[in-house]
Amino acid sequence: MEMLGYLVAVGIGVSLGLIGGGGSILTLPMLVYLFNIDPVMATAYSLFIVGITSLIGVFPKYQIGEVHLKSALVFGLPSILAVFITRLYLLPSIPSVIFQWNGFEVTKSLFLLLLFAVLMVFASIAMIRKKKNHVPSDRSYPYGLVLLEGSIVGILTGLVGAGGGFIIIPALVLFSQLSMKQAVGTSLLIIAAKSLVGILGDIGSMAFEWNLLLSITALSILGMILGIWISKRIDGDRLKIGFGWLVLGMGVLILLKELFFNPSNGH
Repeated sequence: MEMLGYLVAVGIGVSLGLIGGGGSILTLPMLVYLFNIDPVMATAYSLFIVGITSLIGVFPKYQIGEVHLKSALVFGLPSILAVFITRLYLLPSIPSVIFQWNGFEVTKSLFLLLLFAVLMVFASIAMIRKKKNHVPSDRSYPYGLVLLEGSIVGILTGLVGAGGGFIIIPALVLFSQLSMKQAVGTSLLIIAAKSLVGILGDIGSMAFEWNLLLSITALSILGMILGIWISKRIDGDRLKIGFGWLVLGMGVLILLKELFFNPSNGH
């Protein structure tokens, strides 16, 4: 199972390099199901892996003018603040057992996995659905909308450890009026910043297995480099749709497994 996990780690980087997101949605299930890491700890690992991999991917995108710094700042600052507050205060305040009903127990770990699976389903629908080409308008920059969306994405990132590229990219295209290529590059910068800030509070309070974490991160970076190379030679839209179906299948499987085939809940 670990060998499969290492292959998935490469796939995470490939996806981030190709479409600026999506790969991070695989990180949590990879860590939980293939490396047997506790879901709460896995959210911290995910932030580190996604953050470092995205940071490496930003540099080539910036060099060719595909990073919009203004949008990264307006979207990124509230997102970073929301991640930090969520990891420091909201996540620790969630009780170990949220509620019990008729033999069904919702623990903190189960809640995070279910929340993540629901996000996977919505993300997959956004990736599968064909979008109309965006035509930039002359309207003023919608600071309020971008700030609000950044805060929401930051909270979700803090809870489940996903970079949120599947939410960030559409927001940058629609609200910040960026081209798809600019949105991908800018998304990587935002994901890197908020993921790495989000992990700061965990490093001192959690016992990280650094050899494993750094090995997975290195493979993800390798995948990122490969993904950027492939992006120049393949239709990214077609790949995104295929990846969307994979994410949808995984999200449904996690929901079914945790709700109906989890021994701790009597199933």
